Amino acid sequence: MRVISLAGSPRIPSRSAALLSLSKSWLQQQGVEVIPYTLHDFDAEDLLYANFNSPAIKAFTEQLAQADGLLVSTPVYKASFSGALKTLLDLLPERALDHKVVLPLATGGSIGHMLAVDYALKPVLAALKAQEVLHGVFADDSQIVLDGEKVTLSENLAARLEEALESFYLALGRRKPPRVKISPTLLTRQTA
Repeated sequence: MRVISLAGSPRIPSRSAALLSLSKSWLQQQGVEVIPYTLHDFDAEDLLYANFNSPAIKAFTEQLAQADGLLVSTPVYKASFSGALKTLLDLLPERALDHKVVLPLATGGSIGHMLAVDYALKPVLAALKAQEVLHGVFADDSQIVLDGEKVTLSENLAARLEEALESFYLALGRRKPPRVKISPTLLTRQTA
């Protein structure tokens, strides 16, 4: 199994990136290959000016096409997910998440932002034709302590994250692979 992880925070380090890093480690322990991306892997001008021909965006799109799933994290600003992440998602092809399982992770200053994932991020992921967008995990800033390289999660958040990752892993295993397209002429030859 192969998963793309995408850190949607413009800041490094960030709480949402820390959740993503812990998730990446958990998945790797299950034998899942995780290919990490951050917004910093893309030229800001390519994002700002919607450069669909950007080599970095094309490479990301190709990696995504070969993946079974997407693990995406974002901070919540002004009741929505990161604008820079939205800009990147806007540059993906219409069916970029076709046959993919997606687990969204989000962090925000208070639980008042919890519904931003459901009402802002999930519709965009669905528009990209994700096969399955899982419930995901929202954490308020008080549940994640960053101390240099050390990340400490509250007990409740750690349990919710592990449960979500277990669901993601199971969903990856049951996902429907893309159908092989058979040309009509090949069918005619076989029946003749």
